[in-house]
Amino acid sequence: MSRLRSLWPASLLGRLTLVMVAGLLVTQLVANAIWAGQLRAKAQVEAQSAAQYVAHSASAAIRFYRSLPLSYRVLVIQQMREMGGTRFFVHLNHAYVPVKEIAPHPLAESVKTTLGATLKGDLPHLPAAQLAFAWPDQLVVSEDAHLSDLPDAWVQHILLVQPEPAPILVIQTELEPGNWLYMAALMPNPYFLSGNDPWAWDRLALQGLSLAAVLLLCLLVVRWITRPLAALSDAAGAFGQGEHAPPLPETGSREFINTARAFSAMRERIQRYIEDRERLFISISHDLRTPITRLKLRSELLDDEVLRNEFEEDLDELDMMVKGALQCVKDSDIHENPAEIKLDALLGRMVRSARLAGHEVGYEESGLTVRGKPLALKRAIGNLLDNALYYGKRAEISTRAETGAVAIAVRDHGPGVPEDALASLFDPYMRLEHGREQNDNGMGLGLGIARGVIEAHGGQLILENHPEGGLYATIRLPA
Repeated sequence: MSRLRSLWPASLLGRLTLVMVAGLLVTQLVANAIWAGQLRAKAQVEAQSAAQYVAHSASAAIRFYRSLPLSYRVLVIQQMREMGGTRFFVHLNHAYVPVKEIAPHPLAESVKTTLGATLKGDLPHLPAAQLAFAWPDQLVVSEDAHLSDLPDAWVQHILLVQPEPAPILVIQTELEPGNWLYMAALMPNPYFLSGNDPWAWDRLALQGLSLAAVLLLCLLVVRWITRPLAALSDAAGAFGQGEHAPPLPETGSREFINTARAFSAMRERIQRYIEDRERLFISISHDLRTPITRLKLRSELLDDEVLRNEFEEDLDELDMMVKGALQCVKDSDIHENPAEIKLDALLGRMVRSARLAGHEVGYEESGLTVRGKPLALKRAIGNLLDNALYYGKRAEISTRAETGAVAIAVRDHGPGVPEDALASLFDPYMRLEHGREQNDNGMGLGLGIARGVIEAHGGQLILENHPEGGLYATIRLPA
């Protein structure tokens, strides 16, 4: 089944083409099979009728030659050869002449059966006639004579020897002991064996040309139908990537015109919404920069250098987040250049801030570094730490080196999470009952944001319950 699915085209053009080609081929095969059956039945009826006609003619000729005195038969045969006008080539032999027959053919065997039965009915007192079909180049007429040895005048009006030979019917019957009458003739339709072949090359060529013409028309129609859909797909892809795409042409079928109009109207509405949202966040960002600038100026007036540096770092972080607000609205991350991050410095500052706020956080330095975006990574780890402090009151942060990766683990000492709810914690606005009780102001977005940042760094975020209680969040980043 998987192998068949792999052969199934992915594009609509390929699928329609495959279905139409398969349908045409099946139709042609079924039609050929029906036509071949009818042709064979018709050929069988015609051959039976022709066999009876030839048999009656042959029985009349046998009666005539049998009625002649033995000495007259040769004279009459000679006169017939010179005058012409006879259906049969006739020769007299003293014994039966073996004939090399054509390859077995059902229709030829049926004709011989009908011939034999009709001759037996017309000549009940004579021995059964010997019947055979042979090709002219292999036909012998006596013990020492071949058909090609005879004068052309004897056979050219009776048998088809060239340019396209036809199978020759040979009838041999014993008139008296030691006297055999040899008669050769063509069937009324000389090419009756090949005329009913539905797989003849000329018929196959004609059907092949017909099939090719129909397939070409089908391909053109399918291409004409799917081309507007391809244009719609390109326009949707370009719009999704923020590129400018020309308006869709309102040509083609009525259904596509309606779809193109609906898509254009939808694109205009979405574009207006995006522009309005960008203007809103631009104004918010502009309004927030002014008080941030004032706070920076006032922090310069602080005498305590350590406190001044803390204020400046917080204001720089806030300024970076304000600058990234508009980019976040455009579905992109805050722009930062990746750099080497010392985890002890990054995590130590977060731990100190949490302890100043009265929280209990455990951490031991490890000397590990990772490469990434400092502010984005701080935002992700901060979300995990905030959750741990909100719901567990006490948190522990640890780092360790793994094969090809660095792991950062954040554990709380809260009630943990039901196993069936772990997978849904990353969903937007997803909050469990005990989470709403501990933090009414939360929105349920922190874990989703954290996972997005970690995955953007090529890592992964894993949530699980700790064996000793509480939630255990592990960040794995490339070393």
